[in-house]
Amino acid sequence: MSDPSYLSLYSSGELRHRAEALEARLFSCCICPRKCSINRLKGELGFCHSGALPIVDTVCNHLGEEPPISGTKGSGTVFFGNCNLRCIYCQNHQISQNWRKMGDKEIDCRTLAERLIYLQDGLGCHNINFVSPSHFVPQIVRAVLEAVPMGLNIPLVYNTSGYDSLDTLKMLDGIIDIYLPDIRYASDKIAKRLSGASDYVEHARAGIREMYRQVGNLVLDEKGIAVRGLIVRHLILPEKLAGSDGSLNWLAKEISPKVSVSIMAQYYTSHHANRLPALSRRITEAEYDEVLALLEQLGMENGWVQEMSAPENYQPDFEREGHPFNRF
Repeated sequence: MSDPSYLSLYSSGELRHRAEALEARLFSCCICPRKCSINRLKGELGFCHSGALPIVDTVCNHLGEEPPISGTKGSGTVFFGNCNLRCIYCQNHQISQNWRKMGDKEIDCRTLAERLIYLQDGLGCHNINFVSPSHFVPQIVRAVLEAVPMGLNIPLVYNTSGYDSLDTLKMLDGIIDIYLPDIRYASDKIAKRLSGASDYVEHARAGIREMYRQVGNLVLDEKGIAVRGLIVRHLILPEKLAGSDGSLNWLAKEISPKVSVSIMAQYYTSHHANRLPALSRRITEAEYDEVLALLEQLGMENGWVQEMSAPENYQPDFEREGHPFNRF
């Protein structure tokens, strides 16, 4: 397999150009669809409560991702703090919506670069996995720029909620090797109610289309480890709130029935979800089986489906010392 393409961008000087161009956009921030237009370089805070420096809560090797992402040695996961969504059921709410605490987690890009090298060389991870990266893209590219001379040479994973700016994603062409977006909703009305994003569907679909253009279908190496491509995640919600029918039909018809999908059954009542009766329970066998039948109907055979027992194994605790996942 060839080296990650960000190495050639570094050699040509394009990676530095992208980093500087993205950082300039922090002056009147338009990094994500919120377009808050505040000056993050001077510490002004918009919707994501994040300034010029990256906010990193946890750096670890994670074995709980999709098999070709985690492999045998784990995915080198960087959990960023804060978020550009307000999901009332967020399983990572301790770090995504706890802005006062996250303010103490700021680090500079050089330190982030060193942590990427630790994940690669110290822990032997298969890839670098940026979780909730949408509001920190300039800082990520700067850290990669600094990490390449230190020896960074493994694939980069962009693990996102799907609420990304198309212009920002285009700046990542040739930098990101593996895209791992959610497709959470098929209805903007529900997206606004559950995640505070009244234009989610438009941005998620445009973003996934761009990601697919950049990296195409999933490519594995001889050991079954992902080196390039797109995996789209979809979390089944109770009462069909996730719009599984609409989202999976769109993926099959507008992207490709061969695209890799990861169907997640790990929903459990978390954060403020119990404020809505529909979200106060786990999904049923019937809801689960309906989505599986839809996959078969659409001919979507590439990917993974979590077992119904998944909620027992995927409940992170970011206040725990060490690894946030009990099982991993």
